[in-house]
Amino acid sequence: MSKGTSIDALTRIGQDIVESIMAGRFPVFDIPDRRTGNIIFDTDEQEYVIGPTSVRRDSSNIRHVKSFAQLVWVASFAKELLKNNRTSSLRDLYYSSEAFDIEFADQAESDRIVGDLECLTGLPREEFGIFPEERSSIFGRVTMQYTVKGYEGKTVDLTISPDGLPIGPALMTAEPLDCKAELILAVESGGMFSRLIETRAWERFNAVLVQLGGQPPRATRRLIRRLHKTLDLPVYIFTDGDPWGMHIARVIMSGSANSAHIRELTVPTAKWMGVTADDIVSYSLPSEPMTNADLKRLDELKNDVRYNSSEWLHHINAFKDIRMKAEQQAFSRYGIDYVVDTYLADKLP
Repeated sequence: MSKGTSIDALTRIGQDIVESIMAGRFPVFDIPDRRTGNIIFDTDEQEYVIGPTSVRRDSSNIRHVKSFAQLVWVASFAKELLKNNRTSSLRDLYYSSEAFDIEFADQAESDRIVGDLECLTGLPREEFGIFPEERSSIFGRVTMQYTVKGYEGKTVDLTISPDGLPIGPALMTAEPLDCKAELILAVESGGMFSRLIETRAWERFNAVLVQLGGQPPRATRRLIRRLHKTLDLPVYIFTDGDPWGMHIARVIMSGSANSAHIRELTVPTAKWMGVTADDIVSYSLPSEPMTNADLKRLDELKNDVRYNSSEWLHHINAFKDIRMKAEQQAFSRYGIDYVVDTYLADKLP
């Protein structure tokens, strides 16, 4: 998506407001409804989508005036970012509002208004230069070309730093030029990411390594999808062996209800390779008992439409049977390189 397209979308919001006022009407916004009742799981696409219902923000309604004004300000803030070639974190946007006497109760409220802007324009916040705090990294034999102003045409080799490169706005929008990798291996923890770089697992398995940092931000999911689509790289996901790790993988595959209004975030063909409950048993991994919260989460997943296949139900039931969980690092009981020499060698194609 070009910057001009994003600016045009924001400009139209202002034009619609002015035209309404000039015609003697109170401006209104009709925004796709993001409430649970209007979020539908598309079984063909294997992801959540927004249904047909909209909600109206009417500036003539005293109850809507505050959220209407907040949305107009966020749109204005986003346009200024684009015009000045700047980016902002969601946190920075929240604090910036104070300079304009725009009152948000907390950052959660300002984040919701950013989501409203996405729904109103049909564009993700990243197209407006608004990002969460980065906490993911990438490493592998891929050369990317930057597209951000001031760096257009410059390239970067994703093996340039032994710590990996942070997945920020510039890298998320860069274009892949050359690739010697054959797959993407997304791992949950920073410790495992570092271990795979140190042991040159990326070289052994011809893998692009992505550190997810827990549940990955949308910029990371978008970059994984683009590399998957552009370079035709299969995606494998390696997380802790618990319900939370499973869900990290499933969100990469099928998205989340919170992002149902945003397209091009998912990789339905991605594979969760573990740590599964079966792995905990077959590898005799050090583990600990599941908490009540873990067991409750398994019940929630069992009732989640994203987990209704026989494969996922097997994983859930296996965890419920053993009532134990294990971290990725548990393989170190057999030696510091065991996870690469044995586990990944067994799991990856």
